[in-house]
Amino acid sequence: MNVDLHCHSTASDGALAPAVLVARAFEHGVRVLALTDHDTLEGLDEARSAATALGMQLVNGVELSCTWGGATIHVLGYGFDVTAPSLVQAIAELRDGRWLRSEEISRKLALKGMPGALEGARQIQQELGDSGNAPARPHFADWMVREGFVKDRAEAFRKWLGAGKLGDVKQHWPTLEETVGTLRAAGAWISLAHPWHYDFTRSKRRRLIADYIQAGGHAIEVVNGHQPAEQVGSLAILAREFGLLVSAGSDFHGPGGWSEIGEYRPLPEDLPPLWCRFKHDPVIADV
Repeated sequence: MNVDLHCHSTASDGALAPAVLVARAFEHGVRVLALTDHDTLEGLDEARSAATALGMQLVNGVELSCTWGGATIHVLGYGFDVTAPSLVQAIAELRDGRWLRSEEISRKLALKGMPGALEGARQIQQELGDSGNAPARPHFADWMVREGFVKDRAEAFRKWLGAGKLGDVKQHWPTLEETVGTLRAAGAWISLAHPWHYDFTRSKRRRLIADYIQAGGHAIEVVNGHQPAEQVGSLAILAREFGLLVSAGSDFHGPGGWSEIGEYRPLPEDLPPLWCRFKHDPVIADV
């Protein structure tokens, strides 16, 4: 695919620095890229410089965390004004919250005989690339592997860091309505990230989408990497029913992960792509 609207760099929980990520995307045929790091805009300047040098288009992107129905939901924003006061403030608050979360994860792991987790996770994060953001759970998992507490990242999440486990520290994210409002105030186009990833019933997922539309959302991410084809089909049905635009992306985090940059299942041809609504260079018209 020559458009990828979902990927992560070392500015959040990805394995590649923004410039390296952009170069890899170019090598894989991507010509329109949105860097959508979690709750940060830190990597955008470096990514844009790299993209400009390669003749690619870099779309401002972010993946913001919020809450709805007692669950953490992710919302993707695109093409926004990075200087918008409401967005700058929201990002700063999320950054502070993530540091508090990492400190609490470290405290809980220390109580279980694994001291020094925050410093160790931060070291691993810095080895991947410079970042002022808090280490995320994958960094803690890799530290646990390095220290011999678990054999691999999967075991770290299964025993300690996954949903419902000791390291699954809940954070006071803003609401879905607040987050969509923040993005709209910054002039963003908005997509609901991977709606099938949430452990919801069919009716609860429909309520989520209805509330998301009420809040001002524009699109849903119908294709996320190599998710099962039946999920793509079900989300396509929802997009048609609710009259939504759609987005797609690899959700790439690093080499050897579940997806490669620029690779994801085909988007059903009858669905209206969100990226056609961006303020764009002529290159997008040929996508």
